[in-house]
Amino acid sequence: MTQHIILTLIGLFLVTALTNILATLKSILMAKKIMNPVYFLVFADAMIFATVVGKVTSSEGFHFAVAYALGKTLGVFVGSKIEERLALGILEVDVFLNNKSKMIEIAEKLREEGYTVNNFLARGNHGNRRYKVEVVIRRKEFKVLENIMDECGITDPTLKIKNLNKVEGKISISRVKAV
Repeated sequence: MTQHIILTLIGLFLVTALTNILATLKSILMAKKIMNPVYFLVFADAMIFATVVGKVTSSEGFHFAVAYALGKTLGVFVGSKIEERLALGILEVDVFLNNKSKMIEIAEKLREEGYTVNNFLARGNHGNRRYKVEVVIRRKEFKVLENIMDECGITDPTLKIKNLNKVEGKISISRVKAV
């Protein structure tokens, strides 16, 4: 294998990884209904894809297909890591507890941070009393909730986490208190 072919394979691998990162981010943004960046990503992905597929199909040898496949695999991995860092979206988190004072403590600490919180008396398994804390929070701020639960001595609580598309009204979804 010549140096030119090796460099071409490396380039193919990297470009394919990039296009798959773009495609992964495009899918995530579409699922979250954040459409403006999607148009740019689709255009860039299509241009790169057309060029890469032309190169792979006109080349002789299995190694071009392998470089393409490995690039796609790396692209999905890197794209998912980027999405984890961005943590786009809004969550509704329900925390279920048996201890009323812990429920009140968590709810008050979340309110101090600036979140809108509801708390309820609920009935759990077999009708037993349970206490529910309901908070709407940005996904990237979920760690704030985990830290508050740790501060309150809550370990392994029952959580119900729902993804929301949007929130309207007087609900504060973002932390008001400075970090």
